Amino acid sequence: MAEALSTETGMAAAAEAAPILMVNNIEVIYNHVILVLKGVSLSVPKGGIVALLGANGAGKTTTLKAISNLLHAERGDVTKGNIEFMGEEVQALSPNDLVRRGCIQVMEGRHCFGHLTVEENLLTGAYTRRDGRRAVNKDLELVYTYFPRLKERRQSQAGYTSGGEQQMVAIGRALMSRPSTILLDEPSMGLAPQLVEEIFEIVKRLNEQEGVSFLLAEQNTNIALKYATYGYILESGRVVLDGEAAALRENEDVKEFYLGVAGENRKSFRNVKHYKRRKRWLS
Repeated sequence: MAEALSTETGMAAAAEAAPILMVNNIEVIYNHVILVLKGVSLSVPKGGIVALLGANGAGKTTTLKAISNLLHAERGDVTKGNIEFMGEEVQALSPNDLVRRGCIQVMEGRHCFGHLTVEENLLTGAYTRRDGRRAVNKDLELVYTYFPRLKERRQSQAGYTSGGEQQMVAIGRALMSRPSTILLDEPSMGLAPQLVEEIFEIVKRLNEQEGVSFLLAEQNTNIALKYATYGYILESGRVVLDGEAAALRENEDVKEFYLGVAGENRKSFRNVKHYKRRKRWLS
């Protein structure tokens, strides 16, 4: 009996530790010709915040679109590997089906409906739900709890709100679908540092209080590693480094190439050959 109980406890712990999202060695090709992702693998633990880092063009957005099944709109295809969400392969599902299962992407650049009010934008996030108006209204108030500024602007046209407010609308709209996982693409883009900090603090609260898992694609490595628990660095469509966020922050190569910190060994242009040799870890 004790042995059976121990086995059940172990199985429960393993299930709890299992990733909610797994990307297994995927390749992505655009227009049947252009190879963009070259064997990318990553995982997001349930209730975790994972950062996907890299320069512009490294493949971060393509990775998120491969997961959310939005590649086909841009003539892209996952040609190798597979993607699992909550233990099931999902690369053949439509974006709508994936949202219903609890995985949704917040696109880069916010993409609010400018002619609709803030509240109308938020309500569009509940279009896949079938649990009634009362439940939707309850979640709307929950969104306003996390984003009190949106409650003040609820009747304003979204197109006339600030960039920070539009980013809040985009995240709030995603929350209205009751997701378990949010793919957040470049949330800091175009925002003042103070607003960036505010957005990431809200992400942290949503993670801790609502249990929402996040995969963040970010160029701002410093802010991403401050809030994430784990990170992957992409370069030219490949994962070149991954690890605990705290370890990545202390990694000398990450400091130099992504955080702009070179310490006493800051290089001049005369040392560019040495720089290229050190950067081979990215190839």
